[in-house]
Amino acid sequence: MSPAVWYVARASGTVAYLLLSTSVVVGTLMSAKARLTWPRFAVEELHRFLTILTGIFIVVHGGALLLDRVVPISLAQELVPFASPYRPLAVGLGTTAAELMAAVGLTNLVRAQLPRHIWRRAHYLTIAVWAFASLHALLAGSDRGEPWFAGLVAAAASAVLLAFGLRARAALGAASAA
Repeated sequence: MSPAVWYVARASGTVAYLLLSTSVVVGTLMSAKARLTWPRFAVEELHRFLTILTGIFIVVHGGALLLDRVVPISLAQELVPFASPYRPLAVGLGTTAAELMAAVGLTNLVRAQLPRHIWRRAHYLTIAVWAFASLHALLAGSDRGEPWFAGLVAAAASAVLLAFGLRARAALGAASAA
């Protein structure tokens, strides 16, 4: 593989993970009804933009990996979870995360036709998407042993877990007020 393709694969995967983490934080804060500086419609647009951009970087990541000749991977191995001979668990988690994210994206396209509770339950898959993507990054990434990468994942995980904590607190507060 050319060094440029390798850098594109690494960088796009890392950027996709950071965008996904940011989108999860923004979405979780919105669902927690946190007081945000921006108007709600702007935060919703930011969340949508981050999610679309995440999807684009995932496609770039997968496309660059298809060009890899050091660790050859076929389109079928990229699309079928756990079919890759290279780190099957780690790659399978990444494939599963990407496919679950696509499923959530499809529910967003038909959101107006879905009952709110169905759309919301489908949206909870985003938690699995983020968890699988985190494990994928830690187990498959070529930078997984680098301190800077561990710090990046730790910072993203801290932000997401803090947002989840705020969301849980908001849910508990709403339940006790009812």
